[in-house]
Amino acid sequence: MAKKIIVIGSGFGGLAASLRLKAKGYKVTLLEKHPDLGGRARVFKKGDFIYDGGPTVITAPYLFEELFSMFNKKISDYVKIVPLNLWYRFVFSDGDTFDYNGNDKSMEEQVKRFNSDDYNGYKKLVNFTEKIFDKGFTDLSDRPFNNLVFMMKQIPSLLKLKSYKSVYSLVSNYITDEKLRRVFSMHPLLVGGNPFSTTSIYTLILFLEKKWGIHYSMGGTGSVVSALEKLMIEENIKIIKNAEVTEILVEREKVKGVKVNNSKIINCDYIICNSDPPNVYNKLIKSKEDYSFLFKQKMKRMDYSMGLFVYYFGSKKKYNNVAHHTIYFGKSYEKHLNKIFEKKTLSEDISYYLHRPSATDPNMAPKDQDAFYVLVPVPNNQSNINWIEEGDKFKNLVLDKMDKTVLPGIKENVVSDFYLTPDYFEIDLATLHGSGFSIQPKFSQSAYFRFHNQSEIYKNLYFVGAGTHPGAGMPGVLSSAKVLDRLFK
Repeated sequence: MAKKIIVIGSGFGGLAASLRLKAKGYKVTLLEKHPDLGGRARVFKKGDFIYDGGPTVITAPYLFEELFSMFNKKISDYVKIVPLNLWYRFVFSDGDTFDYNGNDKSMEEQVKRFNSDDYNGYKKLVNFTEKIFDKGFTDLSDRPFNNLVFMMKQIPSLLKLKSYKSVYSLVSNYITDEKLRRVFSMHPLLVGGNPFSTTSIYTLILFLEKKWGIHYSMGGTGSVVSALEKLMIEENIKIIKNAEVTEILVEREKVKGVKVNNSKIINCDYIICNSDPPNVYNKLIKSKEDYSFLFKQKMKRMDYSMGLFVYYFGSKKKYNNVAHHTIYFGKSYEKHLNKIFEKKTLSEDISYYLHRPSATDPNMAPKDQDAFYVLVPVPNNQSNINWIEEGDKFKNLVLDKMDKTVLPGIKENVVSDFYLTPDYFEIDLATLHGSGFSIQPKFSQSAYFRFHNQSEIYKNLYFVGAGTHPGAGMPGVLSSAKVLDRLFK
């Protein structure tokens, strides 16, 4: 008789894990606390505007394709994923712009416009990130790091790849222009890390983008969630919505089931958590008697990613010249990031990521209008910022900043809006301290030093998603589900 698996949470990690384990012959039940699937990738609708809740940049689309091909189906029959020509437009506080894309000639022109001497450095940087990619992504992203001996074997090659350096430090070895350093070191912010403290392993994102490009799913990222949900229903995976797991039941170093909505108990053979590991260990497992001293110390020493302020808004004016993805840099970089990650204070000199899906897909907004969201890194809730008091003030600051930079006149043109703060991530998405991406991707919190894919405490409890190996971002969470292929024979 097929063993029973409960998957908690329906972010991309949970959806991928459900499908991979179903393909192996397990009886899978997915529990989701919300009325809709997607986790961070939920979809919000307000008026005639459609907003992706969170992830918007699709890299390594083959990881989605694999989930369909396991059942001899084609992703193209479920969702349309298209490549973007312009990946990101970077805008600086003095008005300079850099159009980041996959065209070598264009990239040469862009880099030389800032500093002609840096083009050779850029080429060398890309070559070096390919080596990091080959090791960090190709070799290790789907390998479980539950074993210290396996981790120790990787150390020589990781040292050779300078993983002890920060992303910013490695980029600075090759690039001298400060603006270009920002462009090529910003990727850790997409997965919750500070470029000045994130291990340079994460420069592999540079090469990952170059290898597969950046894509968009028509209808928004939510259309991928819908496609996966349809596939799961076809393959008889049981999906229960409005089912919040309020306790994981444990007995003698094993998990034996879950309590749903503080009442119903569902038993199982294995649990896969697509939920923030520190939150699970702190709040969902009531008895801590199985936690060793070393595990408790590991929990205590963790540093958490920044929080996110996400403002969703529709515009009655169409901004035809605004790119699909825009990243705006404020005046300061290191000082600003230090305020967010270390001092945990708000700043008026913000940087932001602006998403305009209607640049590619007009159906995301009413005719002749635009749908946007702007994501602003802010301190997580260890800051004790009162977002009920600060939320509207910060929204107005963000609107004012966009009005003066990328979206002139936006203040008069907003027709529908709402925002989410770190409180949403803490309460609705159950991340400890309202972090946007679970724990930071520092070297001391990577691979073996992250929360393990197979629990360090309970051998039939597993994790997928941002807080476990290999980390946050779509390729990361989808790869965390591939790790299960190696753990479940």
